[in-house]
Amino acid sequence: MQVHENLNLAIELLGTVAFAMSGSFAAMQKRLDPFGVLIIAFITSVGGGTVRDVLLDVPVFWMHDLIMCTVIFITCIFSMIFKSIENKFQVTLFIFDSFGLGLFTIVGIQKGLNADLHPLICLTLGTITGCFGGIIRDILLNRIPLIFRKEIYATACIVGGSVFLILVNYSRLSYAFVQISTILLIVAIRTLAVKYHWQMPKFYGVEQNSEM
Repeated sequence: MQVHENLNLAIELLGTVAFAMSGSFAAMQKRLDPFGVLIIAFITSVGGGTVRDVLLDVPVFWMHDLIMCTVIFITCIFSMIFKSIENKFQVTLFIFDSFGLGLFTIVGIQKGLNADLHPLICLTLGTITGCFGGIIRDILLNRIPLIFRKEIYATACIVGGSVFLILVNYSRLSYAFVQISTILLIVAIRTLAVKYHWQMPKFYGVEQNSEM
């Protein structure tokens, strides 16, 4: 039990670091000042978890644990220092965003399972936890959120989360192995989707310019 709790905490901390880095680099792309970078990093890290906890009607996790806030602050400072030697913002943003997506999806599903909710609701909570921080980040930065673009994003959460639930309920694999492997699966789906330009089906044709 203690091992599971420690692994869950590690996953949540890693997800927080990953999304804080993602938010920081996204803010620096827009040339925000240090305070703006910190705000975007914070919102990216806690946005999905906050929505999840409000839906679960439980205390919002970061309001009762200063560890997360401290981790976000330190990560943000590190990101701004790291910025001076890292110029490939887009690649760095993608890497941390993908890992944050995978880590927080599993965290959200586990919160739902701990509340004895239906697996489909747990999957929804996982997707919300993984995606909503990035949605709020992109809205504040005046960008179309990734989840609403042609890229595979929420779909990676749904596929990876479904595999997690199936393995947890119907396999004899260790819980830790299932957690880690499905996190990597979500990251892999996201990475391959971008590399090979996988897209969701479109329900509209080529846009034509016309004057009314």
